[in-house]
Amino acid sequence: MTTSVAVVGASGRLGSFTCSLIEASSEFSLVARLGSRSDPAEMLEADVVVDMTVPAVSQQIVDFAVANGRKVLVGTSGWTGDRIAALRRSVAEQPEAGVVIIPNFSLGSVLATALATVAARFFDAAEIVETHGARKVDSPSGTAVRTAELLLRARAELGPVQAPHTDQRARGQQVASVPVHSLRLPGVEARQEVVFGGTGETVTIRHDTTSQASYEQGVLRALDAVRTTTGVVVGLDALLDLRAAFDAAPLAERPVDEQPVVDRAPSGQAAAATSIP
Repeated sequence: MTTSVAVVGASGRLGSFTCSLIEASSEFSLVARLGSRSDPAEMLEADVVVDMTVPAVSQQIVDFAVANGRKVLVGTSGWTGDRIAALRRSVAEQPEAGVVIIPNFSLGSVLATALATVAARFFDAAEIVETHGARKVDSPSGTAVRTAELLLRARAELGPVQAPHTDQRARGQQVASVPVHSLRLPGVEARQEVVFGGTGETVTIRHDTTSQASYEQGVLRALDAVRTTTGVVVGLDALLDLRAAFDAAPLAERPVDEQPVVDRAPSGQAAAATSIP
């Protein structure tokens, strides 16, 4: 049995992309496409409401859908901590209600943010530079806000990041103590850099989105998850088993009985230099 879905903001880039994914899926059926002039009641034809609108109207759409017993997937930016806290309170009054909020549907972006939270424990100074296309209205991006909040959470025992001279406007907007710098330029899909500074070194964790195709796996995972979600879930990372991935990574010391890997092939530089006939 397929799950019926209504997409609000269906004429936007991400909304249109989501509609195409739903139509190509055998698990979901698209029963309503809503735009700015649509009657909100049209979304009640579906089991799941997908909000791909703008920050100014997103909260109203979500509140309406939740009040009418619909599961909701939110892909709209601008959901601050205060907004989410208020939503949690209203959802708690309805045991079957479920909302999934995804600041970024890209798996690579989520992994980059996860790596940044690891680095945050080792560097006291950190700043975020996020770049999006000129048509993106809100800044900082939802991804940057989410990243900054997670960096501060990762440093719970260490305190806020060090950010000098933040009284100057050119130093960016502080989010959860982290300076965030927003660029809006034509020719760019999405890019985020988290830059850490230490004594005599810097570390930059960067993710580039080159096309909307990178959102496909995340959108489908979130659609699948929201069908059975209760309460409020924030972030694609909450739907992935990232902890297991990090635990499985070969970061620990090599066991004494494990033989070291020996590479007897010439290095890439040497191979290139000696490959001339």
